[in-house]
Amino acid sequence: MYRPKDRTTRPLFPELFPFGGKLDEQNRWFRIAELIPWQDLEDEYRKAFSDIGRPAKDAQLVIGLLLLKHMTGLSDRELVAEVLENPYMQAFCGFRSMATEEALEASTLAKIRGKLGVSFFRYMERKTYDVLIERRIIRARGMLMDATVFPEAIKYPNDVGLLNDVREWLVRSIRRLGKTLGMTGVRTYKRKARQEYLKFAKKKAKTKKTITRAKKAMLQYVRRNLRQMWELVETARRRRKKVYEAVMKRLRVAGEIFRQQREMYMKKTHRIADRIVSLHRPYVRPIKTGKLAKDTEFGAKGALAHVDGFLFLDHLKHKAFNESELAVAQIRAYKERFGKLPPYMAADQKYGTRENRETMGALGVRTAFKPLGRKSKELQKNDPWFKAKQKERNRIEGAFGNGKEHYGLDRVRYTGESGTEIWVRASLLAMNLKTALRRA
Repeated sequence: MYRPKDRTTRPLFPELFPFGGKLDEQNRWFRIAELIPWQDLEDEYRKAFSDIGRPAKDAQLVIGLLLLKHMTGLSDRELVAEVLENPYMQAFCGFRSMATEEALEASTLAKIRGKLGVSFFRYMERKTYDVLIERRIIRARGMLMDATVFPEAIKYPNDVGLLNDVREWLVRSIRRLGKTLGMTGVRTYKRKARQEYLKFAKKKAKTKKTITRAKKAMLQYVRRNLRQMWELVETARRRRKKVYEAVMKRLRVAGEIFRQQREMYMKKTHRIADRIVSLHRPYVRPIKTGKLAKDTEFGAKGALAHVDGFLFLDHLKHKAFNESELAVAQIRAYKERFGKLPPYMAADQKYGTRENRETMGALGVRTAFKPLGRKSKELQKNDPWFKAKQKERNRIEGAFGNGKEHYGLDRVRYTGESGTEIWVRASLLAMNLKTALRRA
């Protein structure tokens, strides 16, 4: 159930100014609040709740906290505490009088975020950008294209460490399920396995032979624990005891990790299709970037467009893809967003395939690609416009760096595939609102 709040009849924070005065209307949170279509978002927010039951939290409170989280970089718990101390943040979240107690628990914010889902964040992003475009804060003056990886919050994976994570989870699950079934005497060899893993992990220099031995030992322990866990699951089914679906889902992931690692061990290789690198985030895949500092990153890859200083997400996937194949789709997304085709498009040379050049030419979109064929006696090389657009491509790289340095795009903390998209879209929206604040 959702019940809207009256926001028009009472003065703002009257108890703070008994002798007159008011809050500074030029404060950044007031100015950003003016750029957000609160009423449209409230109407969409209401759809996530039924017409019966306890009234849900106020839409502006929840949406305001979600935006503040990504604009400040605070955790849910720190954010709730910070809002209690800051009247401007409270005004941004829709408060009309000073709150002295927590408006909601930090854990409630995570639950509502999951309830709203990724579709709400796409809607919020689109409606907010419509306001910025209507007010001519964003001007459609051409576009830049590129792709980047948004790393997940996982530790750097290695085969032995991953198998040990699986083993530890299996041991904990065996203990819990065995206690439920009254079977507490299951021998998991957890102490011996942990001693072997720590002995391996503490070695500074790990030879190929040492790694192979440690991996073989972990595979044996995991195989034993997997068999024990499945036997307990079968016993629970016979006794009609409930085994939670989340446990079964992770158990299947653990089995797949064991299968992959065993196959790589038997074939003496380090490559396998759809390789799982995290027990808790099995959708994450290694993505080769070819960069000197980070040759491989673990997370979702996104294709983005940079327009007039603003960054837009056009495609996101937890797998490597060729971004040049999405160039035409990104042009269509630009037209849908701004109502017209871009006058020009600049991107890396990898986007300059013959097919893309022909399509852009047919659409009338000017491109800043180096010409195909021999480099000598080419007029386009000395074209001032072409040189300027090649330099302009640095802006999208700078925007990537800004987002990863200041808005959390270097470490995705929400779990689940939809959680990754929510984190990325909310962070990009927060960054774009800060850019709009400087121009409004």
